[in-house]
Amino acid sequence: MAKRQTTILDDLAIRTSLKQAWEDSQPDIIGGHEEGGFILSDEIGNLSVFRWPKGVQNSIVLPSHPDCKFDERDIVATFHTHPNTGSDFLQEPSETDKRAVRDDPDLKDEFYAGEFVISQEKIYLISPNGQVSEVGYTWEILGK
Repeated sequence: MAKRQTTILDDLAIRTSLKQAWEDSQPDIIGGHEEGGFILSDEIGNLSVFRWPKGVQNSIVLPSHPDCKFDERDIVATFHTHPNTGSDFLQEPSETDKRAVRDDPDLKDEFYAGEFVISQEKIYLISPNGQVSEVGYTWEILGK
């Protein structure tokens, strides 16, 4: 899994898409909304992003994704933002975030690396079993 995670975030187009999702979520102390999406792989391994419909302050809904696929492409990762930086909001993945990944039967293929949670300071990865790890500082991965 670590290799897949590194490969995903080494892709400039993916980093650019994640940065755009972060900016689109309007991060601030209050008033932001979650943005998210699927990171997809085609039959030859090219990665792309499909953005989900805009979320609300602290939640977002995934489109249907049976068998860890979307639009006939493999889902290799998912992501969402935590844009509200005030003390009433978690920057790290919540228990609900962890359960959503862990308990989703359609996100259980060998090529699925997990869900990236993008916060102001750090990017986290929720593995398919619900465990969380810190990937690194947001500005180092996505740029300023």
